[in-house]
Amino acid sequence: MHYLILGNCAAGLNGIEGIRSIDKKGEITLISAEPYPAYARCLITNFLIGTHSEEDLYLREKDFYQKNGVKVLQGKKAVKIFPQEKKVEIDDGKKIPYDALLIATGASPKTLRVKGEEKEGVFGFRTLEDARQIAKRAEKAEKALVFGGGLIGLKAGYALKKKGLAVEVIVKSPRILSRVVEENSSRLIARWLQEKGIKIRTGLAPREILGDKEMKGVILDNGEEVKAQIAIVGKGVSPNLSFAEESGINIHWGIVVDNYLRTNFQEIFAAGDVAETKDLVTGEHTINALWLAAQEQGRTAGINMAGGEKVYPGSIGANAAEFFGLPFISMGCVQARNGEIIKEKKAEKKFVYRRLVFKDGRLTGAVLVGEVEAAGIYMALIRKKDRVENLADELLEGWVDYGKFEKILEGKKGFRETITPDGRLIKLP
Repeated sequence: MHYLILGNCAAGLNGIEGIRSIDKKGEITLISAEPYPAYARCLITNFLIGTHSEEDLYLREKDFYQKNGVKVLQGKKAVKIFPQEKKVEIDDGKKIPYDALLIATGASPKTLRVKGEEKEGVFGFRTLEDARQIAKRAEKAEKALVFGGGLIGLKAGYALKKKGLAVEVIVKSPRILSRVVEENSSRLIARWLQEKGIKIRTGLAPREILGDKEMKGVILDNGEEVKAQIAIVGKGVSPNLSFAEESGINIHWGIVVDNYLRTNFQEIFAAGDVAETKDLVTGEHTINALWLAAQEQGRTAGINMAGGEKVYPGSIGANAAEFFGLPFISMGCVQARNGEIIKEKKAEKKFVYRRLVFKDGRLTGAVLVGEVEAAGIYMALIRKKDRVENLADELLEGWVDYGKFEKILEGKKGFRETITPDGRLIKLP
């Protein structure tokens, strides 16, 4: 049995472990576009700031691949899949056969689509190499512009501010984090960032990147010229799927998979930021580009590739970060859409805000700013889908007694877990 894995991050790495939990001897080949061992992308902000070394980011020991009998082809990309032949063509022209294939190629930053964005100094913020090059450029830079108000761009801007650069966030929409949190949280976080020295300007977008070979500034769509030496493109990501577009694999927003992470081809699976799976709150199929989801999907896909029958139940959208000591977490559906009841608690002078969203008596979403200790309980209640309207006021106030909630959450793994600001799930004491 020959297993082929495309991608070497959370989903691909856990795919290896899923396979090996069942099949100890099958041949595994992994194709990685990057020259590094698998690392935690959610920690590249820390690497850019300088609090973490490259080795601190690695997810497994150096001999992980050797111990698991994995042949790794680094610096290679898939360019085409031939499902009928059961082969994948890579960028050196070779075709690699497989008996089972896992597509775990992740996502890449969206581009600006403006003149001059190919110049030196314009970066995405997705990979360790991005962080390396930004850090090098920052040594001789004075100002950085962040285009887009999403989480990735803000993390890069935060890191560069910590390194001593002037930072300006330029976003076309009326507010930052518009796809992550609702208006009240967005306003509070924006005020915090601005008080810490990050300038935020809304209703604007870049028209042209200035400079010869290197970026020297930008012309905005209002005609204004702004000098800067670094630009971070933080306008979201798109799944890496170009190699699969003519393969016959069913693609919608991402690669469509069933509850076993299998595509419309029996021997092809997908996991991570390329996989379109069930959202446990809405019931719709979507891409929840989350680290924990990628890990669980990868392992589930690996088990099923090796002959298992493990069901992937779906995921809940969640985002977490911490800027200058202010943590925030959002999970589930945080906007009011149709029939939701919103409960809020505000202490804006202290930069504390809590928003809970209920529908039909069930908790379906939560946003926590400043005080995030109860996040594990809220996530578990969203997953459990039990009616908790009689406890809504206690939940809003944060009067969370684990003994009281234990019966409600009995049998639900994870009710004593919480999400850290860098997106990890940890056990509570």
